[in-house]
Amino acid sequence: MTEPTNHLFAPLKLRSLTLPNRIAVSPMCEYSSVDGFANEWHLVHLGSRAIGGAGLIITEAAAVNPEGRITPGDLGIWKDEHIPELKRITTFLHQHGTYAGTQLAHAGRKASMSVPWEPTRTMPASEGGWQPVAPSAIRFDEPYPLPTALDRAGMDKVVGDFVAAAHRALAAGFDLVEIHSAHGYLLHQFLSPLSNHRTDEYGGTFENRTRFPLEVVKAVRAAWPKHLPLFVRISATDWAPESLGASWDLPQSVAFSKLLKQADVDLVDVSTGGNHPAQQIPIGSGYQVHHADTIHREAQIPTAAVGMITEPAQADQIVRTGQADLILLARELLRNPYWPLHAAAVLHQSTTWPVQYLRSARGKTEPRQSVSTPGA
Repeated sequence: MTEPTNHLFAPLKLRSLTLPNRIAVSPMCEYSSVDGFANEWHLVHLGSRAIGGAGLIITEAAAVNPEGRITPGDLGIWKDEHIPELKRITTFLHQHGTYAGTQLAHAGRKASMSVPWEPTRTMPASEGGWQPVAPSAIRFDEPYPLPTALDRAGMDKVVGDFVAAAHRALAAGFDLVEIHSAHGYLLHQFLSPLSNHRTDEYGGTFENRTRFPLEVVKAVRAAWPKHLPLFVRISATDWAPESLGASWDLPQSVAFSKLLKQADVDLVDVSTGGNHPAQQIPIGSGYQVHHADTIHREAQIPTAAVGMITEPAQADQIVRTGQADLILLARELLRNPYWPLHAAAVLHQSTTWPVQYLRSARGKTEPRQSVSTPGA
């Protein structure tokens, strides 16, 4: 039988980048930074997934300014001093055959919080906390701070901070950037009527609510090299009960993805939820995949699927059936950093191994080759 063009271990071309397979490490916050700096934890955490064979690794959310952090422990990319430690990581990832991406993020009203393994509370200024900003002065939930509504000057600063972060990402050796517009963080807050109660040209209608996220996307796309890919992560739905009134949903996500395509975005990373504490999520195996599939078909843009994807055959089928072009794994890769190597064996696909581990590989296996950021 002829092998289908697309499967889990088929290459994926995105502009000048060709990923060796369709397995990517999803951004996962580690809350292990001090003043935004990457450190040995990030090197080992991300480096082990490179050794494990993922074709792309996207760092956790990197805050574009200090007030854009979720917690004081968040990774940052708001100052040039952050670049060397990030460069150390991308160099290691490249040496082990994996391309490197970073997620540019701003937490908006969900900022200045405690790390998740501690009781949920707002961090006071005496413990390094700060005043969050948002589209509207609406608290996410009771333990969260009341944000200040952004004015035009504040919005301009946010756009500039995203652009400056993109320049730093390039200097740090990243091959692509992803703009975080999901999970109830700042750009998602603008998109959803649940968190955006503005009465100016940035609130109300779909066109107005998408205006600021698109300003950020277009500014980053203009600053990011044309030959390198740009991703945007969205929450395809708020999963909000009807009793809350108008919210963000899949039809709007399809329409927004069409606008992202027009803005030269290369792939929409499709997640869900995170913008309201009353969300009702029907969690189960692959529960978000149909959102990625719908956006892929209706917006005619490449998508990534994420969420409760755990088995090699499951991931392979998503790609083979055209529901998504890329599989992002999160918790499964925390449980097993070498999941891609095991998946190749299960699916009877060839993959490369680090030369140091070749003696443990079964069957004919080629040694891993280094990669580099493609030139223009």
